[in-house]
Amino acid sequence: MSEIFEGKKLGFGLMRLPLLDPKDDTSIDIEQVKEMVDTFLERGFTYFDTAWMYHSFKSENAIKEALVDRIPREKYTLATKLHSGFFETLEDRDKVFNQQLEKTGVDYFDYYLIHDIERGSIQKYEDLDVFNWVLEKKAAGLVKHVGFSFHADAELLDEILTRHPEMEFVQLQINYLDWESEKIQSRLNYEVCVKHNKPVIVMEPVKGGTLAKVPDDAEKMLRNLDANMSIPSWAIRFAASLPQVKMVLSGMSNMEQLLNNTDYMQDFKPLNELEITTVHAVADVINSGITIPCTGCSYCTPGCPMEIAIPKYFALYNQDRRDGADHAADMEKYKGIAETGGKASECIACGQCEGICPQHLSIIDGLKDVAEALE
Repeated sequence: MSEIFEGKKLGFGLMRLPLLDPKDDTSIDIEQVKEMVDTFLERGFTYFDTAWMYHSFKSENAIKEALVDRIPREKYTLATKLHSGFFETLEDRDKVFNQQLEKTGVDYFDYYLIHDIERGSIQKYEDLDVFNWVLEKKAAGLVKHVGFSFHADAELLDEILTRHPEMEFVQLQINYLDWESEKIQSRLNYEVCVKHNKPVIVMEPVKGGTLAKVPDDAEKMLRNLDANMSIPSWAIRFAASLPQVKMVLSGMSNMEQLLNNTDYMQDFKPLNELEITTVHAVADVINSGITIPCTGCSYCTPGCPMEIAIPKYFALYNQDRRDGADHAADMEKYKGIAETGGKASECIACGQCEGICPQHLSIIDGLKDVAEALE
């Protein structure tokens, strides 16, 4: 089935696009995105990945303006997704899908995913017959290939692929930090896909930026292997080195990131045995210093009634917990974030964020910790 993915292994994830206003997730810098799109295509990469809720529901609009309206359709492939949090009826499925066609401006999607399957959402997808529904879209020529993204345990993944062998690919969270995680189960889920011979798309290879800037001890270990390779390159190359992986998505926020990623992925070379052993050792160093393993996906923020910048607070809190952190400076940064939304202490514990979090984090408790440390 691997022939459904052609070309180079790097995909452009449209979740973390450059912004005109860092405090406004909808203020996408379209002109910079156009330049990034053009460079990405010029370097031989073709895969673009968006979703209904990315950038507070503006990512699909942005890719229409930056890509679809400007580039011949045969020059790129586009993926988008249906998330369980945004439909309640059979009719809603088509409402979302038709709006996605309109927002992106395409006549068909190359890849369409049932999004964020986990134990809390699978029954809804089954009850509303979404697996057959995406096959109907494929039969109608509106979708070329169907699959799903997955955020749960390997046992459930095995059950789904056994029940739905018609699914053509699986999108998994795989990175060297989560490879042996009991919660994320990157390795175990990957092995289930190998068992079922399903191609894998990798999301969160850099874990929301966690593997782009690592602790000093971890950085030294990677620099000793190759001082010329960027730190995030090790994470993307680790995921791309897995034989069953056919595409690795990277959410690129500026031209510098795009140039770096496309440089080393143009002529991709898998990690050797020593390099793989070293990145696993690096994972041990990093895991020992992470307090809240948030990836910064921001699924939690659009529905927050208090408009709390949850991912930004968690990133700052993790930074503040590290040895040598400047606590006074972190408290000032906290005040700056709080100027545009709710404080961590203003969480009303409604739980909507925990219901949609792909990492299944205890966000309410995490915000209490943030408030205690930084307010």
